[in-house]
Amino acid sequence: MDDNTPLIEFSHVDINNGDSLVIADLNFVLNRGDFVYLTGRVGSGKTSILRSFTAENRVNTGKARVGEFNLIGIKRKQIPYLRRSLGVVFQDFQLLMDRTVEENLDFVLRSTDWKDKAERKARISEVLSEVGLTSKAHKMPHQLSGGEQQRVAIARALLNKPEVILADEPTGNLDNETTAGIMDLLRSINRERETAMVIVTHNTALLSKYPGRVFVCQNNSCHEIVTEQEIIDLDF
Repeated sequence: MDDNTPLIEFSHVDINNGDSLVIADLNFVLNRGDFVYLTGRVGSGKTSILRSFTAENRVNTGKARVGEFNLIGIKRKQIPYLRRSLGVVFQDFQLLMDRTVEENLDFVLRSTDWKDKAERKARISEVLSEVGLTSKAHKMPHQLSGGEQQRVAIARALLNKPEVILADEPTGNLDNETTAGIMDLLRSINRERETAMVIVTHNTALLSKYPGRVFVCQNNSCHEIVTEQEIIDLDF
């Protein structure tokens, strides 16, 4: 895909959660290297938008493309390949608690057709180094702090070298100091790799400390705000 082609492009899309309309007429473009927030009150549709990017919420209106995938009428057999092209980070980490850090990451690589064991091991070493957890490869998740578990989740998202990372409240379960470390890590990945980030958060303090494009979801709509005063005026 051409470097100037948007990585995600939604035009006049309605986002539903089940049978309920949560966002009407969404227009959203994500370019290479973007750092984007989706913010708003609980239940305002932020996570539903992320789920539409991964085809968990099916899209039936307007224009909807993620990478090479047209989401309008996407075939079921294409969805695993769509999801493989994205990195996803969850609030609750979603690690396999009965496996070591290395085994968690190896599970993903084996599931995405990495056949060669030596190549898998090398890739795991690379991503753990990138998130600062080289010494934790043989630890079980319960032996890690919340911040370390989230770093493993970020390493997992990086495994297949995605151009886009979707992070759903990635600091929601973390204290302020740990939050800063995770946001610093996401920002450095964004800048060094030009990996585009879409971060769902209701923590408006992050918007000023780690500036990016900001979309506000409210009243069944989601639109980009462009001035610092609009960010200051947000009240969730």
